[in-house]
Amino acid sequence: MTTAPFYHLDIPALADWLEGDSPLTLVDIRDPQSFAQGRVPGSQRLGNDTVEAFLGEAPRQPPLVVICYHGHSSQQAAAWLAGQGFAEVYSLDGGFTDWQHRHPDRVER
Repeated sequence: MTTAPFYHLDIPALADWLEGDSPLTLVDIRDPQSFAQGRVPGSQRLGNDTVEAFLGEAPRQPPLVVICYHGHSSQQAAAWLAGQGFAEVYSLDGGFTDWQHRHPDRVER
């Protein structure tokens, strides 16, 4: 199995992107309870139970950012999603943990 390339995105870059008007898809692969307790604004949870619907509905052109706890698991998911035809896929370095630390006022609950 081959995986397509993905890119790394740091927290300041994501903060800038969220302030802009450009289309962006954010997916969070953490467990449902963690996601419910806090998430990057505008993100949607992506798990084994939702991935099929996501693949059928999600636009392939806007940048897709994958978020996990610390930025490790999101790399594997980003590579896999890039292989599913998404044009521009990013793994968020530092994950939600770093986002919440740097932007506690920008956590959606």
